[in-house]
Amino acid sequence: MAALEAIGLIEVTSIGVGLKVEDAMLKAASVELLVARTICSGKYLIVIGGEVSAVRASVSAGVALAEDALIEERVIPRVHPSVFPAIGLSVPLMEAEIEALGVVETFSASSAVEAADAAAKAAPVTLLRVHLAMAVGGKGFLLMTGDVAAVHASVEAAATVAAADGMLVSKQVIPAPRRELLEEYV
Repeated sequence: MAALEAIGLIEVTSIGVGLKVEDAMLKAASVELLVARTICSGKYLIVIGGEVSAVRASVSAGVALAEDALIEERVIPRVHPSVFPAIGLSVPLMEAEIEALGVVETFSASSAVEAADAAAKAAPVTLLRVHLAMAVGGKGFLLMTGDVAAVHASVEAAATVAAADGMLVSKQVIPAPRRELLEEYV
């Protein structure tokens, strides 16, 4: 499998169409399936990663089959490497890293991934989680830690990206968070 350098996402209104779209995406190019699942309100989300050209080809193939069921599509090239483990929920956290907690909430899963990429590129933060749509009404959110200044900078960068297409729900920076705030997520 090629290096993961881009992420592609498709969200559709139908589970059956979603499975058909997922199959087409995986057959269209050499990509890695990162997430494929039903999400709130009976929708289906597919997230793939790979080389930029492969991700573009895969998403294009999926969009061609989605037709009227297509809710959203997005290709995010040159994704910061820390985004991939945060989507996979495999980010270790050391106690000393919890100087501040940043939270950015978006109206869609794909906008959360794009916001996470901007956050990771803006300042030295640890992306803890990029939550995609499940059990949050189809929304997305990201959690990050680091020193207070870095978290502020990253939250602002992520919020700016999400707000640019009307997808920002909220942004928060919590200095010196209690460890209990993170127990469910780490």
